[in-house]
Amino acid sequence: MKQANQIPRMLVEPFSTEARSPKTVRIDSDLVIVGGGLAGTCAGITAARAGITVTLVQDRPVLGGNASSEVRLWALGATSHMNNNNRWAREGGVIDELLVENMYRNREGNSLIFDTILLEKVVEEPNLTLLLNTAAVHVSKRDGETIESVSAFCSQNSTQYELFAPLFCDASGDGIVAFQAGGAFRMGAEASDEFGEKFAPSEEYGYLLGHSIYFYSKDIGAPVKFVPPSYALEDITQIPRFRSFNTATDGCRLWWIEYGGRLDTVHETETIKWQLWKVVYGVWNYIKNSGEFPDAETLTLEWVGHIPGKRESRRFEGDAMMIQQDIIEQRHHYDAISFGGWSIDLHPADGVFSERPGCDQWHAKGVYQVPYRSQYSKNIRNLFIAGRIMSASHVAFGSTRVMLTLASAAQAVGMAAAHCIEHGLLPRDIAQPGRIELLQRDLQRVGQYIPQFKLEDSEDLVQTAAIRASSKLCLDALPDNGPHLPLQRPYAQMLPLQRGRVPGMTIRVDADEATTLDVQLRISSRRDNYSPDTILKKLRVDLPAGDNQAVELDFNQLIDDSRYAFVCVMANPFVRLHLSEHRVTGLLALQYRRTQLSRHDIGVESFEFWTPPRRPAGQNVAFELSQPINGFDARNIGNGLARPTSAVNAWVAEVDDPAPKLDIHWTYPQSISQITLMFDSDFDHAMETSLRGHPESVMPFTVKRYRLGDGNGRVFAEVADNHQTINQIRFDEPIETDRLRVEVLEMQGDAPAAIFALHCYA
Repeated sequence: MKQANQIPRMLVEPFSTEARSPKTVRIDSDLVIVGGGLAGTCAGITAARAGITVTLVQDRPVLGGNASSEVRLWALGATSHMNNNNRWAREGGVIDELLVENMYRNREGNSLIFDTILLEKVVEEPNLTLLLNTAAVHVSKRDGETIESVSAFCSQNSTQYELFAPLFCDASGDGIVAFQAGGAFRMGAEASDEFGEKFAPSEEYGYLLGHSIYFYSKDIGAPVKFVPPSYALEDITQIPRFRSFNTATDGCRLWWIEYGGRLDTVHETETIKWQLWKVVYGVWNYIKNSGEFPDAETLTLEWVGHIPGKRESRRFEGDAMMIQQDIIEQRHHYDAISFGGWSIDLHPADGVFSERPGCDQWHAKGVYQVPYRSQYSKNIRNLFIAGRIMSASHVAFGSTRVMLTLASAAQAVGMAAAHCIEHGLLPRDIAQPGRIELLQRDLQRVGQYIPQFKLEDSEDLVQTAAIRASSKLCLDALPDNGPHLPLQRPYAQMLPLQRGRVPGMTIRVDADEATTLDVQLRISSRRDNYSPDTILKKLRVDLPAGDNQAVELDFNQLIDDSRYAFVCVMANPFVRLHLSEHRVTGLLALQYRRTQLSRHDIGVESFEFWTPPRRPAGQNVAFELSQPINGFDARNIGNGLARPTSAVNAWVAEVDDPAPKLDIHWTYPQSISQITLMFDSDFDHAMETSLRGHPESVMPFTVKRYRLGDGNGRVFAEVADNHQTINQIRFDEPIETDRLRVEVLEMQGDAPAAIFALHCYA
């Protein structure tokens, strides 16, 4: 059978005096996205799932940008390796789906596997056309403020694509489409007096972040020599921190091998790359041949990046530009569509050759909102700006630039594009009151978390139902069945308290000698934050020498609203604190890590960092309460908040419930076409995508197996091996019922059954 486009056995083309044109293919779609990093990928998937046609153009052979196997940087966002006070802050929606899937298949952190997951998710979308190895080269405009088409060329199939759409999204990193279209942009750092940003850098520090190239080493078990290329850096002492290099650290842990902050990071990228190659091969020569690292004898250089990971170049202007105060003050935006939480992380422009530390990081006390108006051009009417070209000052960019923050915001671009197509609108129109609320609603429906916003959804049938559960957790104790932790550093238990009197608490300790134990009851000065910066009560308890002592803590305090409190057991080298192996949705234990001491002139605050040790450590404190903590009710599944905030916001069953179930009742039968369930995939876990491994492939709080039915023997659906946060059950024909039962049949771990949200739609 003759295949399409099959050429004859022999092709002979006569000489032509005219220049030949490449094969040209026209593609029409609703949305063209240029750039296949995590931002462009998440925007594309979101838009395609929302029902519009998308063309995704990527100039590399794989998706993922800096998170791909070509660069191999771990993808991070507001969780910041779990090293800040942003609890339950992993991004939601499509990017969460990708991270959870990567954890399930690839907890070792192999970037090649992450490549396959990104590609799989994209090619599974029937509304999405993917063009790899295809670079946008030219923009055509319909008028001064409107893009008509983008021309792109694929070097692998020698084909030029003419891409037409009513809407475009530039997620290319350097802003090739926005630049050619004439959009207003900035490059460098604003002066401190333009926006009142006190952290604006000086000329000595520099106004741009540079690029990095990583390398991996491998022990092959036999001696291997290394002959450096002629271009390798010869004098390793040119790098002020050269003594920091060792045989154990490679990959993106060497993020500070950075260069280019004093060059044009758009047009001099190849120059920067060559300098980074010189550094990397010079570093490896130093490790292999200096004689200072005998254990390097059997190490080989397994991989060196071929393209640099780029941090900063152009930033385009939207109707809103994020600034330092948006981050530090956690300012409210009516059009918030996502959030960030990475530190304001600026680097010296001289990078690896700087005498300064590799970064200057300052955190806010909690996460901040990202406004929708920062995601489209203020000049080009049909252009979204996603990824690191989003509208932000240089200082704010120091935080917004990380991949998961950008991917989360870009999901809003994809959904907004679908709204534009459905209603014949342009990006700016979506920012108007009455329309932005619909965008926020539809984002939250698919798992996007927007701080200070809850899902208001009149179409959700659960809102009119009566909800009952087989049991609910009444938290009165956690058993004393875990390790005994030496109190070298303070340790704290977070408790989701409701308005009223703080219950008395009994903990257990061992004391090597007679001593005193200090305990503090703390809250955060901001209700939805998790920085324990306000001390409500201090207790001092005299301890005799001895093991398994019960310590009764009577705080005698009132809490004026539902919020998390922190019972902080302060450091004492003679005391061991009893912990519990029981883990429960919405409970976390923290350890004091360090204190951020702000310089008074840079516009940031001083405060303590209390962070959870990673599993298998980080057990909760073993305790008993004088009164149980409620707040794990079944009605939480419809409260519009699908992760802990100032409360647990989940239904949690009793630990010993043999058959946990939810029953949803209506007064008359409902026609249901779709059911969405949102489970606990541990939003506090950072889920780094590469290099750094993880102890589990599935989160212990997640429902593994469940059944949907009416409770009378009629089964609507059954899922046998779930590991994802969100499950959407769609029925070919609507089901008619006045009762829905959710039976939890098995958990991924030994945590009690928990569900954050359940939505039903006609």
